[in-house]
Amino acid sequence: MRDVRGGLTFRLVVASAVLAVVVAVAFAVLLSSVGRLRDLQQEAGRSGEVLVGANHLEKLVVDLEAGQRGFIITAQEAFLDPWTTARAAIPGQVRELAALVADNPTQLAAVRQIDQTITSYLDDYSIPLLNTTRTNPAAARTIAVTQEGKARIETLRADFDRFGATETTKADQRQAQAAAADHRASVAAAFGLAGSLALVVAFGAYLTCAIARPVRRAAVMAGRIAGGDLDVQLPGHGPGEVGVLERSFNTMAASMRRNRAELAASRARIVAAGDQARRRIERDLHDGIQQRLVSLVLDLRTVEAELPEDNAVQAGQVADGLAAALDELRELSRGIHPAILSEGGLGPALKALARRSPVPVELDLDVPQRPAEPVEVAAYYVVSEALANAAKHAEATVVTIEARSTVDRLCLRVHDDGVGGASPTPGSGLAGLVDRVEALGGTLKLTSPPGDGTELTVELPLLPAGAAPGDAR
Repeated sequence: MRDVRGGLTFRLVVASAVLAVVVAVAFAVLLSSVGRLRDLQQEAGRSGEVLVGANHLEKLVVDLEAGQRGFIITAQEAFLDPWTTARAAIPGQVRELAALVADNPTQLAAVRQIDQTITSYLDDYSIPLLNTTRTNPAAARTIAVTQEGKARIETLRADFDRFGATETTKADQRQAQAAAADHRASVAAAFGLAGSLALVVAFGAYLTCAIARPVRRAAVMAGRIAGGDLDVQLPGHGPGEVGVLERSFNTMAASMRRNRAELAASRARIVAAGDQARRRIERDLHDGIQQRLVSLVLDLRTVEAELPEDNAVQAGQVADGLAAALDELRELSRGIHPAILSEGGLGPALKALARRSPVPVELDLDVPQRPAEPVEVAAYYVVSEALANAAKHAEATVVTIEARSTVDRLCLRVHDDGVGGASPTPGSGLAGLVDRVEALGGTLKLTSPPGDGTELTVELPLLPAGAAPGDAR
């Protein structure tokens, strides 16, 4: 469970869930505010209809009064038309207004009060007054009657004013609530958008830091490992599977370093074993057959001096043949392992090579401290192979040999002015030199452009005398 909770999948799911929750909450608030705003707008529209209905009802009451006044003044029935029309329309308008405020008990009670007041005005004042006007116009025009009518009309107008003021107040409240709902919707939309963008940016940054960047580092590391650099290291503390990937890469690199070290040590042991075998063969040749041949040549020379002339000539020829064979054996022995290298060191051995070279050699040696024998042997064979190639293939007129030692490196440079074009093909002496140098932890660089000579540059770890090949690592 711990690995699952720390894994990238769990983290991505949690981050996606948080983003979804933020977006869902923002949209829920937005939809709620929009719904409330729609309801308030509908209520505001109904308030407008209520006010229009109340104004229409009040106008009908005014028409009652105007028609009634005109009939009282003129006693002509034609002036009663507005009154008759208003009286017929008032019940329907009252019902319509009551239906509009049916959900508001206070306003519904006010409508019923207005209805009762209008009914009382008609039944108790207006209709009796009209009947009186028809029979006694003078009585209908008295001040008392006129004042009563005004009082009743003022009462109705006061009722209408209170009703309208109440409805207007409610409309204003709804308008304020609508503005608040609109503000909430805007704020919810803004915060939802800002929160979503912030989470998306944070999510992208997290993906970049937690996945993309470590993966790019791993890719770079893989490229460097492929190029031979096994010392690279990844942090190893990435989240979830990325951390596992980094640690796996580090483990792989460490394993490859161990394998490379073991391989290098094995190659060094093989080179050392080969050199030991060469030295043993060289000693066996020197102490055995070579000494035997020297003894035979001396014996023949002694016998030659005592034989007759004809026999002496033949014995001399045999002695000369044995001497030539002895010289070839000595040359072969030096090729297997030069005794001067073991006895005198690298400087005298290189000078001996220069003296025997058919191509003139310029030496520049600065190696005050004698390195380990494997390094000396490798340097000797590098110079020997370079001189052999210069004589056989390069058509060179001069070879320059430089040897310098630093604190921990032996640097060799062999340059000829020949035709160039050399390459360490498989199986060639140069290829064998590359293996020998790399087995000791060194480097070999061959520069041989056609027509511009050949230069061989070698760097070897400057092991102290008596050190083992693996000590350079």
